[in-house]
Amino acid sequence: MITELGPNEIFVFGSNPDGWHAGGAAKTALDRFGAVWGEGHGLHGRSYAVDTMSGLGVLEEEVRAFLEFATDRPELIFLVTPIGTGIAGYDPEEVAPFFVGAPANVVLPDEFAAVLAAE
Repeated sequence: MITELGPNEIFVFGSNPDGWHAGGAAKTALDRFGAVWGEGHGLHGRSYAVDTMSGLGVLEEEVRAFLEFATDRPELIFLVTPIGTGIAGYDPEEVAPFFVGAPANVVLPDEFAAVLAAE
């Protein structure tokens, strides 16, 4: 569990599209890292919200947009939580493949890294 960020680190968490950050990593993002209530997508403070609650296809598109964002900001380090595997109900095997080809400044959770290493 991430409770502190180092210099240039960004906390990447799963959100619902309405940005109701009431629990889990979303609550941590709200309380500690500058997430904004009512904003369920993108960079806010030192956090980046990814909509995980609008279906797997939307999640894939959100991750694609996030990876483009991260690629354009190599000076930042993005610490990805196991998005989509909590209340959204997906397995790491469903979500991890969306991160294939992620830039070096994207740090994946162990659950995702293990799935990608096995492929």
